[in-house]
Formats: sequence, C-alpha cells, structure tokens
Amino acid sequence: MEDEQIMLEVRAGDVSKLETLFERYHRALFQFFLHLTAQRAMSEDLVQEVFFRILKYRHTYQPAASFRSWMYQVARNVHHDHAGRHAAEVALGEDIVELRGPEAPPDRQAQSRQEAVLLRRALAAMPRDKREVLVMSRFLDLKYEEIATVLKCEVGTVKVRVYRALRDLSDRFFALSGERAS
Repeated sequence: MEDEQIMLEVRAGDVSKLETLFERYHRALFQFFLHLTAQRAMSEDLVQEVFFRILKYRHTYQPAASFRSWMYQVARNVHHDHAGRHAAEVALGEDIVELRGPEAPPDRQAQSRQEAVLLRRALAAMPRDKREVLVMSRFLDLKYEEIATVLKCEVGTVKVRVYRALRDLSDRFFALSGERAS
C-alpha cells in the first residue's frame, strides 16, 4: 500500500496504520537526526516526537503531497524545536569517517581519521540550514524535488543552497586543515 493512502487512513482516524509508516521510516529518520545531532539517544527521542506530531497533526496532511516530504517537514520542525537546547554536533557515516581495509597503509588510515575529524568540525561549524541541506542531499539521498518540498522552495533554490553549502563546507575544511582550497 502506498504511503499516501496509509496516511489518508491515519488522517481519517485509523491510527493503527501509523505503525506501518513507523516501520518504513523510523530508521531513515533516526539517520537524519543522528547526522544532525551525533547523539543516539536524542535521535531516538526525536524520531518518537516526529511520529507523535504526525499523529497529533494528521489532519494537516494533504493527499496531493508526498508523505515522505511531509514527514521530513515535520522532522525538520522537530529538530528546529530541539536544536537551540543542544550544541551542534555532527555524525558521519562509517564509509565517510575513514578508509578501512588491508590496502590502505597505516599512514593513509591515520590521515583519513584526521580528515574525518576536520570534516566533522567543519560541518558542525556551519549554519544549521546549510548543514541540514547537506544531510538531506548527501547522507539521506533525498531528491532535490523532495528537498524543495521539505524546505518549501523551488528546486533551483535547493540546487543553489546545496552548491553554496558544499562550497562553505570546503572553505571551512581547508581553513581548519591549514591548506588552501583548490
């Protein structure tokens, strides 16, 4: 069954259907929050808050909208409500944190770990809106159209924001590393 149809049933009062949506999306939401907060327990709490708000505000869901985009709008609002109370931290996926494997010499592994720390610091130092658009586009692999719906803007605006956020991240990374951006 399509997410939008399930959400329409939830909106109509069959709240037991929310469990299906939870099963489909709780992991993706957890990753979204973990990338933004770097705190597992907080991320779990924020996922629960998203589904609480979906239930509470189910009447605001419009069937013309993609459920996934609407859900990330709710998630974004939940994050904004909690962000002021917590320091900005960033979690990166294991594939980004360092190169692993027998083919990577120890000096390259050490360099990768050092670069991952600098990348985390650079990402954490970015303004929340830039960090958020990078997480959605690069870590969650949301399409620009979906991000545009979440941010309530045009697709072209999303492309510009991602470009600017990547440029900002690059500048911050190279400033922290003492190197010059090429």
